[in-house]
Amino acid sequence: MIKKILLKSVLILLIINSNTFSIENKILVKIENQIITSLDVKNEYRYLVALSPNLKKSNKEDIIKLSKRSIIREKIKKIEIEKNFNNPEVPQQFLNQILKNVYSKIGIINLEDFKKYLKKNNVNFQDVKDKLEIEALWNQLIFLKFSSKVKINEEKLKKKIQDDNNKFLNTYLMSEILFEIPNLKDLNNKYDEIIKTIKNEGFEFAALKYSLSPTSSLGGNLDWIAENSLNKNIIKSIKGLKINDITKPIVVPGGFLILQINDIRSNKIEVDVQNELTKLINFETNNQLNQYSKIYFNKVKKDLEVSEL
Repeated sequence: MIKKILLKSVLILLIINSNTFSIENKILVKIENQIITSLDVKNEYRYLVALSPNLKKSNKEDIIKLSKRSIIREKIKKIEIEKNFNNPEVPQQFLNQILKNVYSKIGIINLEDFKKYLKKNNVNFQDVKDKLEIEALWNQLIFLKFSSKVKINEEKLKKKIQDDNNKFLNTYLMSEILFEIPNLKDLNNKYDEIIKTIKNEGFEFAALKYSLSPTSSLGGNLDWIAENSLNKNIIKSIKGLKINDITKPIVVPGGFLILQINDIRSNKIEVDVQNELTKLINFETNNQLNQYSKIYFNKVKKDLEVSEL
């Protein structure tokens, strides 16, 4: 009799727990044969906040909405990767470098401390690796599809380096928001909207909400960029700006760019021309590939069946 009562109690408990889980973990989005649940969105929220800590200052519900959009983008990329690669994998050495780039931006100096930091913030380290691997594989896919279309004028870049040699050169630590508008007459309103969001919620939140760049999930943060690596429009826009200043919209291929100056260094440069040329070629190649990435992603998304429930 006691065994029957215990068994019945266990069954009731299992049913209650099952119902509770189904309430808490709803299916929110279907993309072809894959689903996104409320638990996925919650985990994405933790991930985004861990990698951009300033997001903690923003409204949680707003970040949850942006987390949903972020995980949708990731799923779409994953589906397309699996269509193009068999058993895709990023070399561990390359993945380690990506991880280092990520944790160094939030002031962490080694991988073990990064793992402890993630654990403290209830973020699974393997999930972070998986996310970074998806982004790396997506970039590889874009490179394979579009690298032949990239046009680089090496002689022009070399001349630029030689002209700048032995001069004092600024190097900038910046954050970016890359955005589009359907009509040019909407530019001022869109810019005002973004600036208002930056003032109220911070640049990292605005980047997550508005930016089409792959850096959006990292708060728009860029690495240090030398002035001679930037195009004339950007140099003209940031000339004379101080730390924490924000540019007006800058016309770039595929949209408009807003930059925030986070720090500035000025050094006299005596460069290895060939080494600097390689850096400039990589920078310009990445810029062009990012435009192809945005165009290709929009095409892939359009061809998929995305249903929000």
